[in-house]
Amino acid sequence: MVFYEFFAGGGMARLGLGDGWDCLLANDFDPLKVRTYTDNFGYHHFKAGDVFDMTVTDCPGQADLAWASSPCQDFSLAGKRAGLAGGRSSAFFGFWQLMRALNVQGRPPRVIVIENVVGLLTANDGADFTALCRALSEAGYGFGALEIDARLFLPQSRPRVFVVACKGQPPASLIGDSPFQTRAVREARGRLPAGLAKNWRAWALAAPPPRNTDLAAVLEDDAAVVWHAPEVTERWLSLMSPAHHCAAQQRRDQPRSVGTMFRRMRDGKQRAEVRFDGVAGCLRTPRGGSSRQALLVAGDGQVCTRLLTAREGARLMGLPEDYRLPRAATAALQVIGDGVAVPVAAHLARRLIAPLLDSLAHPDRIQTLAVE
Repeated sequence: MVFYEFFAGGGMARLGLGDGWDCLLANDFDPLKVRTYTDNFGYHHFKAGDVFDMTVTDCPGQADLAWASSPCQDFSLAGKRAGLAGGRSSAFFGFWQLMRALNVQGRPPRVIVIENVVGLLTANDGADFTALCRALSEAGYGFGALEIDARLFLPQSRPRVFVVACKGQPPASLIGDSPFQTRAVREARGRLPAGLAKNWRAWALAAPPPRNTDLAAVLEDDAAVVWHAPEVTERWLSLMSPAHHCAAQQRRDQPRSVGTMFRRMRDGKQRAEVRFDGVAGCLRTPRGGSSRQALLVAGDGQVCTRLLTAREGARLMGLPEDYRLPRAATAALQVIGDGVAVPVAAHLARRLIAPLLDSLAHPDRIQTLAVE
């Protein structure tokens, strides 16, 4: 199976697809991500630059899959919700003009996956999701959406929406109920006009086996990392609400426990919030310093804090230990924070995309891969 990877970032979708796939084309315009991707996977199939500047001549052959993790800032619940009209997320249309041109040439990707934040479903009161579905439908694709949280696979809370579209009729074995057809997905489908809703595919993606690792399992040895000075830790604690401060202090004289912290604005005030459920908060791109995630370790009569390291962030995304990260922690976390969790992409590829492509190539074959 062969694929194109747009807005490729650090190549995490590629890692999720695995060795059974060959990359015909990868694209990104961010110099940091270009360096990271090519450092890990080489240059021979990479096209650096703005997707709006690309033409179909840059897209060799016919891909089985086109994967697009387009910029999500304008869809994010933390942003201004500009939607597809926003400067960053409008990059989707640069990608889509290539898909339409490939369609005209008779070599469209058989399957398209569009990955984004959950805000995609509701941006502009659902108008952006409707526009996306209409674009897919006009190009001859049936489509459906799944909301998958990486915490089912990794100790990181990271909900994302995956729109999966295909040419042709999928087999009955791939259509049905799924835990990933969440309320938000069902409501987004319900807002579609009847003419679009008829092209909806209720993808029957099964849940993965229970996760057997927690946050503590991905952390570096205490002696190998740099801890905050006591006054910095006290500053973090002083920013907590009474409830969060109490939760941290109660663990001081108990067995070791690990939590993650973010600084957020609450009612016009900066607050530090901590969670001790064994799961990290969603990794972000650390711009300005305030969004970089920190750790709080309590027990043995003390409370200590430090920043999450780049390698720990990589583990929380499911990246292998030999994955080459940028040397600077902020740069590494920028690449990581914009990526797709590798095990999520792997599950989607193995349990839905691969059997779907097999069925499209061999429509008379009885499908069993999706339920193995």
